[in-house]
Amino acid sequence: MSTTATPGTDQRLYSVADWYDAEALLSTEERQVLGRLRAFLETEAKPLLAEYWERGEFPEQLARPLIDLDVMEPADLTFEAPARGIFHGFRIFELARTDASLATWYTAQAGLFRTAIRVGASEDQQKEWMPKVIDFSLKGVFSLTEPEHGSDIAGGLSTTARFEANLDGGTWVLDGAKRWIGGASTADVLCVFARDVADGQVKSFLVDRTAAGVTLEKIHGKTSLRMMQNAHITLDNVRVPEAMRLHNVNSFKDVAAMLRAMRSDVAWIATGIQAGAFEAGLAYVKERQQFGRSLGSYQLVQEKLARMLGNITASLSLVVRLTEQQAWGIYRDQDSALAKMQTSLMMRETVALAREVVGGNGITLAADVARFHADAEAVYSYEGTHEINALIVGRVLTGESAFIH
Repeated sequence: MSTTATPGTDQRLYSVADWYDAEALLSTEERQVLGRLRAFLETEAKPLLAEYWERGEFPEQLARPLIDLDVMEPADLTFEAPARGIFHGFRIFELARTDASLATWYTAQAGLFRTAIRVGASEDQQKEWMPKVIDFSLKGVFSLTEPEHGSDIAGGLSTTARFEANLDGGTWVLDGAKRWIGGASTADVLCVFARDVADGQVKSFLVDRTAAGVTLEKIHGKTSLRMMQNAHITLDNVRVPEAMRLHNVNSFKDVAAMLRAMRSDVAWIATGIQAGAFEAGLAYVKERQQFGRSLGSYQLVQEKLARMLGNITASLSLVVRLTEQQAWGIYRDQDSALAKMQTSLMMRETVALAREVVGGNGITLAADVARFHADAEAVYSYEGTHEINALIVGRVLTGESAFIH
């Protein structure tokens, strides 16, 4: 692999949003792979986004071409070892700066489901399933959140699993419901987390989406992530063979290990959303004329642009450093929680400022800011709300848990 670009050169893949040139950490080959992703997003995806966002539908015609780009574990990067974490982070960033739903759809497979297999599956299961996860021949979704349990899912998870012994190695019977499961309607399997009635511990199962007793309902009426198809899933006496249980998931502690990695992905999404909103707002104020002058020439507008850029730069610094730590094998709840908490908080301000500088047109899809402004609200909440992530950090700072009183 070649050396990375020299900081300060003009070899950037991204725009002015990457002010401190974090992209210089990527190799030439990594930038080339992301370059083909960006070209696809700009030419094929971006023209469809406003229409499909308003319709509340996912542009399915983008799915196969996006998969065929081979950007999860690109062959031109992985002939010796898996692609680096920093590459995965910038891949998420690139998707999110185009559209939050696209980023969420892709990371449902490349982040959530892949992490579930990587952390939860046995060695033999990984050998069988992981190649299929990478090439999308086995599509799955992470099914943890329930209708009545989100932030309190660790202790409140109510979907049950009951084991029945038989000559085929045993069968599990699942009952319960899951909610907000993105991409479930097009998945092959649902990675369902359920509480074993025998020992009270959380276990995980790959459930065939078309299995008897599985019912999926699309969640309508959303004002955020409208393109992402979220489902309410009902499980009624669903039978799953023991071979489809993730053998390394035997308590919620094992689930927490998955969430630790996933929060860093969401922090990259929050950072990319900021970049997309900022770029759209910047382009607008450079062209829009008011009182005989460009909007970009006014002091108050420039101040808002600078604040947005500051948020993005700080967010990139957080996610890059977190990703470097994880590459060294350092995975701590408080680190990923802090990054998700802070990037999401800055994202909220950044998208609001972008909407402000665009004025009244900022609430229309044509100005390309409204999608980011609305979609940020979903990202602000998923994979841990601001409050939950703050308490994870606070628990480490004080040595005391504020979760239960």
